[in-house]
Amino acid sequence: MAPDRLVRAAERAVVLALIACGTLLIVVPLVLTVYLSLFDEKLILFPPRGYTLAWYPAILPNFGGAVLTSLELGGLSVAGSLALGIPAGIGLARHRFRGRGAIATLLLAPLTVPGIALGLAVFVSVVALDEHLGSALTGSMIGLMLAHVMITVPWVVRLCLASLANHDRAAEEAAASLGAGPVTVIRRVTLPAMRAGIVAAALFAFVISFENLELALFLASPGVTTLPVAVLQYLEYHIDPLVSAVAVAQIVAVAALLLVLDRFVRLGQVVR
Repeated sequence: MAPDRLVRAAERAVVLALIACGTLLIVVPLVLTVYLSLFDEKLILFPPRGYTLAWYPAILPNFGGAVLTSLELGGLSVAGSLALGIPAGIGLARHRFRGRGAIATLLLAPLTVPGIALGLAVFVSVVALDEHLGSALTGSMIGLMLAHVMITVPWVVRLCLASLANHDRAAEEAAASLGAGPVTVIRRVTLPAMRAGIVAAALFAFVISFENLELALFLASPGVTTLPVAVLQYLEYHIDPLVSAVAVAQIVAVAALLLVLDRFVRLGQVVR
């Protein structure tokens, strides 16, 4: 028994060590970012001469326009991805048809492509469309929004599928047997059952769109600059704690939104 106990103790120690390492890899960068955002320095020097909160009020004067652009783009991307992803998720979850696997793979393909390669491919495609159709998608909000919808739809589809995976179809079949049409069944039974998944999908789509840098680097124009691009441009000429303050503000905003939404729709039941 002693050797078995030693093996179990060693396994437990290894698991705890791995958990500790993973926790440190997540927590240490966050703590360091918060710490840097408090430096009272024009350059990031250690140790700082003091600490201040003055960098946080400077976020909007420096990045206010980019924040509004990213918020607008995120809202449009959420609307577009939900309009496409919810029907696709319901269709893939509730129907069996020829080519279902190919369609599911195609919908999830953007998740497997590196961001830079995807951004370059989208840019080349948009330029080709502009040349052949005379459109003006390159550098426009519409072109950037369509590209963001492309990368957010897979997340919406996956979360919609997850929300329906454990939902019994008996309620839908009962509603149909009582005379409800397909649209009524979806509106009154299926969509309410998907509420947590839809909210989680909207949140993921917004965060992914808001934080995306690769597509914006290729498709953004001087009049359509998102926050990640504005931060990157700022870093070309400044090395101060303002960028850390921007990162902390984003972390706090997303964390607060997650806590509020999880209180009402239990996001953890969908994304676990």
